[in-house]
Amino acid sequence: MADSATTTLSGRRDRSGHIYLFVGVFSAVLYSVLLIAPVIAGPLVTKYGIGPSETGLLFSCELGAFSLATVPAYFWLTRFRLTASVTACTLVVVAGQVASGFAADFWLLLVVRIATSLAAGSITVVLLSLSSRTRNPGRAFGIFVVAQLVMGALILAVFPTLYADSDVSAVYWTLAGLMVLCLPFIGLLRGITLSTPDSRAHQERRSPARFAAGLAALLLFYLALSGVWSFMGQIATTAGTAAGPTSIVLSAATVAGIVSALLATALGESPRRGLYLVLGLSGMAISVLLLLGGPALAQFAIAAVLFKFGWTFVLPYLLSSIAALGGAHTMNTTNLMIGGGFAIGPVLGGFLTELTGGFSAMLWSSASCLAVALCFVLVLTRGRLVERPQAPAPVKTPIS
Repeated sequence: MADSATTTLSGRRDRSGHIYLFVGVFSAVLYSVLLIAPVIAGPLVTKYGIGPSETGLLFSCELGAFSLATVPAYFWLTRFRLTASVTACTLVVVAGQVASGFAADFWLLLVVRIATSLAAGSITVVLLSLSSRTRNPGRAFGIFVVAQLVMGALILAVFPTLYADSDVSAVYWTLAGLMVLCLPFIGLLRGITLSTPDSRAHQERRSPARFAAGLAALLLFYLALSGVWSFMGQIATTAGTAAGPTSIVLSAATVAGIVSALLATALGESPRRGLYLVLGLSGMAISVLLLLGGPALAQFAIAAVLFKFGWTFVLPYLLSSIAALGGAHTMNTTNLMIGGGFAIGPVLGGFLTELTGGFSAMLWSSASCLAVALCFVLVLTRGRLVERPQAPAPVKTPIS
């Protein structure tokens, strides 16, 4: 969208810069709720004496609650001041992290983690909704992705060593401290509201097919990527690659993901958005097919790097394409698609792998999801790989 998509009113200055900073800070810390899973799985087993099923249940419930926060947000998102609602949710997250550290019983921990994830997911809905209304939504969604990737890389690099001999409580308390550091940034939301309709809201009502296509593309995108990425390491080791080289490749893929997300952020909104989506999804599908047949190390490395590069490059543009349709709860609904795809993908991938005794069925399924997602993207973008310049639409409700 052009910079004129969000303008000023009555001399008030544009607040997109404030939103970019708010989105970056909160998305980095909020998603740590999900990013710490590989780090705390072992300590959780040690502290509570639980098995794989209970560990999986805990992470699934956290992810499900993170996504289901969308449902109550349909009620409160446009009815309450953002500073008040985000402050309340942030305090709940802080309290939840502290309480998680003190939980002596696994089932009590499960309840606390669900409540914490509901609050974290509620703030995520705000992040997505605000990003769609900024001067440059593509850049805002790029920041949303980059912040998560950088925090994820830091967590995986630092936490295992830092907390090697610590109780899992120390990890939760560290996350509580990080969340407290976010509180001053809530002031960036003063004067910003979602209670008035987006200036582009009328477009959504005229484009139900495009809106449905966008949601379907997002769901299939996350189904494919979460299924493949969950088993990426096992695919390599099953093919005979040692754990050390596999870890190095996955680290390189993570770096590639950060680079591609930074590239998308730097490019921001572009008339070539449709072309970027087609290229990115095609690259992901090719990378999945490269994983078939137990690839050697070099082929696996190419596939992993291409997969993560395409994944984090596509996501900002896919989100901004859906955001362009407008509507008060458009981005709220996308959170449900993201969480649903993230939750179903690994389960479906694991089922297909166990059913067939190999990864081929899962990989073909993921490649098919990406191919269908590509078809939906063409509907979403009306088949235009390069958008035609349009006159700025009149703006009724800016961020100011």
